[in-house]
Amino acid sequence: MEYVYASLLLHSAGKEISEENVKKVLEAAGIEVDESRVKMLVAALKEVNIDEVVKQATAAPVAMAAAPAAAAPAGAPAEEKEEEEEEEKEVSEEEIAEGISSLFG
Repeated sequence: MEYVYASLLLHSAGKEISEENVKKVLEAAGIEVDESRVKMLVAALKEVNIDEVVKQATAAPVAMAAAPAAAAPAGAPAEEKEEEEEEEKEVSEEEIAEGISSLFG
């Protein structure tokens, strides 16, 4: 996780996410740097829009918490309502997982 944190810190500071910069951040934090992990991370992040991933990751939990439960049609059993809510939740969690997994390549 420290490698991802380093890249997010660089991104937040408006700095280039390069092998050299990631190493500097990690070393400044007292972390022993694994060169291969740094290379894989930087290569994976070249194709990722970090702003969009962060936006999706932070917006989905807020949307799930703020969304009121859908009203069940008259006469619909409670079980169907619960299954629909679970399916909606699973879709949101999958979207979040896809966005976050793109950070790891």
